[in-house]
Amino acid sequence: MNRVIPADNGHFGPAPGLEIWFDFGSNYSYLSVLRIEEAARATGVNVEWRPFLLGPVFRDLGWSTSPLLAHDAKARYVWRDMERQAARHNLPWTRPSRFPRSSVLPARVALIGADQWWAGDFCRRVMRQNFVEDRDIDSPEPVSEALEGLGLDSARILAEANSADVKARLQARTEEAQRRGVFGAPTFFCGPEMFWGNDRLDEAMEWAAAST
Repeated sequence: MNRVIPADNGHFGPAPGLEIWFDFGSNYSYLSVLRIEEAARATGVNVEWRPFLLGPVFRDLGWSTSPLLAHDAKARYVWRDMERQAARHNLPWTRPSRFPRSSVLPARVALIGADQWWAGDFCRRVMRQNFVEDRDIDSPEPVSEALEGLGLDSARILAEANSADVKARLQARTEEAQRRGVFGAPTFFCGPEMFWGNDRLDEAMEWAAAST
């Protein structure tokens, strides 16, 4: 649901929107997902959650796995960079024992909840399960735990997540990402303007705030 904020002219209007396209298996998405709602509150921007799957995007680009693992030197840099970035933003961080992790199930659940009050809380819980607790987030147990921790009916939501309709919706969302030129995560959109990477979150937020 879109919030309403006062515009410069004293009238009320819809809050500007900033889309965040993310994958629960993406380490840099972890940093942005945990920070974006706080930044949005400070700037009067509405967060629009866009879960999708990076795997098909990478395969379409000719990559068999995350480009962060392209060679040992790059991988070493990325893990050290994650330590620095997490410390900079005062976020907990544990290097996952498996990377990248499959995240189809939580992505489907996030798609169901994208416009619900619990979207941000659910996404943060699952990200912590992956990048702090080092858990298999593509299994029902942690996803159910995240939902139940928010007082939600996990059995009903998981059943919906496994429906043909939601599976098709996630595929369509991933295809939309490809059509719009997404090649990594997190990616942010304010209208047609695209910003890629956790280090562009602040710039994307400023752009969205100025678009009112």
